[in-house]
Amino acid sequence: MITAELKAAILAAIHLDDWDNTLASQVPGWDSLSHVTVIAAVEERFGVRFGIRDVLAMKNLGDLQRLINSKLQAKEQ
Repeated sequence: MITAELKAAILAAIHLDDWDNTLASQVPGWDSLSHVTVIAAVEERFGVRFGIRDVLAMKNLGDLQRLINSKLQAKEQ
């Protein structure tokens, strides 16, 4: 499950008010640049950086949330 903060960051990046089981292909104007925009917005919002391997390994929003959690936990140590 993703946090409200992650959901807000994604919605702001793609200029949507809400989603309900929306696939990337269903977002108006979705393309690879939109994907990069979302990743950059999430990095900025959470103060983390993702490597290319991180990005390529993500298959869904749950993976993104787990990666954020892992990076934030590592920053605390």
